[in-house]
Amino acid sequence: MPFVKRILLGKPLASNQADHQRLSKTIALPVFASDAISSTTYAMQEILMVTAYGASSLVLAVSYLNPIAFGVAFLLAVVTISYRQTLFAYPTGGGSYVVSRENLGEKPSLVAGASLLVDYILTVAVSVCAGVRAITSIPAFRSWQQHTVLICVIAILMVMLLNLRGTKESGRIFAIPTYVYIVVLSILIIYGFSKSYFGWFGGLEVHDLQDFPNNLPDYLQHSVNESSEEGMTLLAQGGAFSLFLLLKGFSSGAVALSGIEAISNGISAFKEPVSKNAAKTMTYMAMIMGAFFFGISYLATHIHPVPLEVGESVFAQIGIQVFGRHNPMFILLQIATALILFMAANTAYADFPRLSSLIARDGYLPRQLGNRGDRLVYSNGIIILSLVAILLVVIFRGLETKLVPLYAVGVFTSFTLSQLGMVKHHLRIKERHWQTGMAINIVGASVTFFVLLMVAASKFASGAWVSILIVISIYIMFRMIHKHYSRVQEAIAVPKDYRPKRMNHTVMVLVGRMHSGTLHALEYARSLAPNHLVAITVVSDEDEKNKALEQWDNFNFGIPLEIIYSPYRELMRPVIQAVEDLDARYDNDIVTVVIPEFVVHRWWEHFLHNQSALFLKGRLLFRKNTVVTSIPYHVD
Repeated sequence: MPFVKRILLGKPLASNQADHQRLSKTIALPVFASDAISSTTYAMQEILMVTAYGASSLVLAVSYLNPIAFGVAFLLAVVTISYRQTLFAYPTGGGSYVVSRENLGEKPSLVAGASLLVDYILTVAVSVCAGVRAITSIPAFRSWQQHTVLICVIAILMVMLLNLRGTKESGRIFAIPTYVYIVVLSILIIYGFSKSYFGWFGGLEVHDLQDFPNNLPDYLQHSVNESSEEGMTLLAQGGAFSLFLLLKGFSSGAVALSGIEAISNGISAFKEPVSKNAAKTMTYMAMIMGAFFFGISYLATHIHPVPLEVGESVFAQIGIQVFGRHNPMFILLQIATALILFMAANTAYADFPRLSSLIARDGYLPRQLGNRGDRLVYSNGIIILSLVAILLVVIFRGLETKLVPLYAVGVFTSFTLSQLGMVKHHLRIKERHWQTGMAINIVGASVTFFVLLMVAASKFASGAWVSILIVISIYIMFRMIHKHYSRVQEAIAVPKDYRPKRMNHTVMVLVGRMHSGTLHALEYARSLAPNHLVAITVVSDEDEKNKALEQWDNFNFGIPLEIIYSPYRELMRPVIQAVEDLDARYDNDIVTVVIPEFVVHRWWEHFLHNQSALFLKGRLLFRKNTVVTSIPYHVD
């Protein structure tokens, strides 16, 4: 196993190598910004999914894309400027959890922490599912659609493995696909704009919606029919568009901001000066994301893609119309999209373990989550994140459209708490230009809180209630874990005037049949010089009793042997009762149970011996004032 681990994860890294694992801006951009940048591939899909169905229509929904895009861009600018304040105020990282803890108190910080953990888990599930959909949108891989869940699980396991190898190594691997995606999407937008606006390269041939859906291409007709079977009503033209529908579409587009906080949570991974490098990376991320969002929105208003739960995504349909269904550039676009979406999951892998380690150190999560593995990453957090994300993928059958409604509540809860915490920070610290910073954060808190209310109201019935329930459940779990650790700490605390009483030592040797291991155990027990020493053996009939006494007398140990009769051939209960009886004989004593135990050298040989000693040790662990000692006897 160690050999396999070294092949998969690489050589261990010493603690003093931690600084060498820090990231430059070039590597940090794909590591922390791939989530935000890649969200442009499914945000447009989500806007149309909620605005084009029901009483509305596709043409109406498309006509409102640009106003929604402007609203999302404004929100992106506000959140980015606000979070730059956080990067300089809290260069050690932790994001909204640390900001809330330092300024708002315990309860708000736990809500922020729970919201962020849910956000990161959903990031992995949504990104991977969307990435698999991008692959199955390629004609050659359309048949893979029936294996969506399996492909998602394999992808999550691969990303997990890469992250277990270390942050810097995974960042280098992930950098290439991210930059390829940026280049290819830029070509898509520029090429599509030249076709639609100037009519160059033959212009765009969009779907004629007059006879919808009969005149659609075969691949879209099949997907429309499947969606109709799901009970979804999609009209090409007509219908009505309400303010509520507009706000619902905006809240769906707001999921594009899900990765904004990643940099503030993972700022400690940047090279020095950490705040300056992180702030520049966040600015680059916002600029790229905003440009892409506007570009895709513009193309969608001219192409009229059909939002479908199955089949080609909106993003894939735009690629088909711009490049052509069998054009190598379309295939490259889909591959790059799939890869960056898989890489977007890496943002969660970069931040979820760090955040969970902070919460664990504060005593609200198991302490194991605060430990680094031998590759200087929080391995336990990475594994837990993977398992929960896989569970979500299986439950929701790999459909990102089912998962996205769970998304935005946790995102904007953490945004709002972070900005409120920064307002309190400015009032408390009053550093240089604190009034300007506070004004920025007040605007940020107000806007994100408004969006939070909008998201919760518009998406409550479609899945937001699940996200709210999960956040509440995690909050309760935090409090229960902290209560446990506080109780343990109180129990083991030592008062200044405390002096332990001198205790008697009683040793009991468990004897089966007489062999070399038994002799070694008896000699070890004698060497402890206990106040009381006794050996016990468990028999089921008179023949066993007589044989045990005969063997004992032959060796003449000078130690009393007590016979315990067990007519039903049970071992565990009679031994436990013997310990109870022995403990009751003497006051203020500790009982040490000495167990001789064979140690074999081949793994399969363990199955040839019963494991009664192992189970007995586990049972005695929960008894007070009892020590269990195994005396190994190695069989050469």
